[in-house]
Amino acid sequence: MATKIYIVYYSTYGHVATLAEEIKKGAASVDGVEVKLWQVPETLSGEALAKMSAPPMREDVPVITPAELVDADGLLFGFPTRFGMLPAQFKAFMDGTSDLWCEQRLAGKPAGIFCSTGCQGGGQETTALTAITQLVHHGMIFVPVGYTFGAGMFEMGEVKGGSPYGAGTVAGDGSRVPTQLELQQAFHQGKYFAGIAKKLKGSSA
Repeated sequence: MATKIYIVYYSTYGHVATLAEEIKKGAASVDGVEVKLWQVPETLSGEALAKMSAPPMREDVPVITPAELVDADGLLFGFPTRFGMLPAQFKAFMDGTSDLWCEQRLAGKPAGIFCSTGCQGGGQETTALTAITQLVHHGMIFVPVGYTFGAGMFEMGEVKGGSPYGAGTVAGDGSRVPTQLELQQAFHQGKYFAGIAKKLKGSSA
């Protein structure tokens, strides 16, 4: 039976969605792995989003409910930062998983994190670090990318998102899009994570 990886994200302007697509490609490159993209519900009103010049949510990516998390063998969570932490939309979604927490339905599942920030010091590490609390309370197994990406982790000649915690991008004023190097790290995270999730599923079979 295939190992099912769910990539669950929130993306205001599309930067996280772009990373999610590349992570999906990486995960899907592992034999015996099925990957599906999901979005968490929007909590802002249409009026507020219009004032922010935010595009509408993608219609081709379904909105997930907390109960559907249980079906995955591994979960990758992506979001932009808000003051170095989870955005309210993703926090609201995780707050809705209390029923799963009560029964520890997500315990033992591998999980990873990726994010987008406005600048290099805007929370590439703190966003992931503080989000780990969500995984810990559910008993999930955090799978960081570490330094397995190799030389790309030490790039000093260009602006680069991402960290040992997971892939990332720097959005700047919103006009900057993920670079080739950032996309390569996202692909690597997907492939690396899927390999570990597949091993964990195999060992518990």
